[in-house]
Order: sequence, then structure tokens, then C-alpha cells
Amino acid sequence: MRRVGILGGMGPEATVLLMQKIIAAVPATDDADHVPLIVDQNCQVPSRIAHLIEGTGPDPAPVLADMARRLEAAGAEALAMPCNTAHHYADAIRGAVSVPFLDMVAASARAARKAAGQGAVVGLLASPAVAQVGLFDRALEAEGLRVIHPEDGAAMLAAIRSIKTKGVDKDARVAVQAASEALLAKGAEVQLIACTEFSLIADAVAPGVQGIDTLDVLVAAIVDFARSA
Repeated sequence: MRRVGILGGMGPEATVLLMQKIIAAVPATDDADHVPLIVDQNCQVPSRIAHLIEGTGPDPAPVLADMARRLEAAGAEALAMPCNTAHHYADAIRGAVSVPFLDMVAASARAARKAAGQGAVVGLLASPAVAQVGLFDRALEAEGLRVIHPEDGAAMLAAIRSIKTKGVDKDARVAVQAASEALLAKGAEVQLIACTEFSLIADAVAPGVQGIDTLDVLVAAIVDFARSA
């Protein structure tokens, strides 16, 4: 069983949820059957929202690169990061280490193509920062898909901040479902839940939508890597 390092803390609950999902994904009869993880729960990673949307605050990339180096030095044989927006800085992580980085964005784009079929429209429930930098647009277009984003990015951002501040609440669920319904009306029957805060309310997608939680995609990649040795 190969050990995986987790760049965590973005946010803290999402990192814990990832670990819970990894445990649930492994058919185990003993502790030794589970995936060995090294987790850096670094809640002091500079704000991705501030850096990408507001143009304020320090660049998260050097902090993420340092985390990656620490995890590799601690024995991680691959790295994973349960934060969609932070994948904008994936090249800095890759450049800091010699072990593979399990790319949640690329893997989720492949999962969307498999679910929707080439040429389909895929909706993206994510931070407006993700739309601003075109993070998923590039990955989905490479798979022959067209991506559409919620028109009300401010509502998405408010829901994310609400979950970070207060935990899951009704208002966040309402905002995500409304965005999901609007994307469905534009033809996006397959939608990526591409914010790990929204992974906490992945069931909030509109009726009739096939939701693909990018966190679940990452879980599968981690388990596959760890058990492939």
C-alpha cells in the first residue's frame, strides 16, 4: 500500500470529509487494509479568493509548494489536494516535488466526459474564481465538452463563505440548488460539484441532474494509486 500526502486545510471540513470518504471507499477487515495518509491541515494557506478575485493578499503558490516538499520529505509517494480552486497553482506543486500529483481537475473532466458523452454541455458548481481563471474550462474542452457556469457568481461566493463561517445551512443549499436548476435549464444534465465546500451539500443539486462530486473523483484516484502497488 502506497502512502499519499494530502495538502489540506482549504477548508478544514473538506479535508476531514476527504479522509472519511477514503476510509469508506476501502473494503477493510483490519486497520492495515486502509490507505496510509500524511495530512498537512494547513489552514493558513493564503486565500485563493483574495488572490484571484480581489487581487489582494499573498500568492498561495509558495505556501503550497512548501507543503508539497514537507509531505514528500515525510514519505508521501503521491500528493493530492481537496481544493478545486487551489488547483490553479498545481504547476507550483508539481515543480516542487518528484512524486506524482493526483490532479482532481483533470480526473473530473474525464469523469464528466464518460458521464455526459463527447460534445455535451457540462455545468460547473464552483467558486467564481474557478470561472475567472478558466481552470475547468480548459480541462473540459480538452475532453470535447462545453462548460457553463452559474450566472450569479456572487451567490456562489456567498454560499461558500457561509459554509466556511457557519457550516452547512439552508441558505447555502438554496443557493446551490437554484444555480443547479439554472444550469439544467441551459442543457447541463451533468454537473460537476467543483467546490469542496459544496461537497458537504452534494445532494443539493436540482432533481434530474447527474451530479459528479470532484471530491469523490479524487477519492477514487487516491485509493487506486495507494492500492496499485
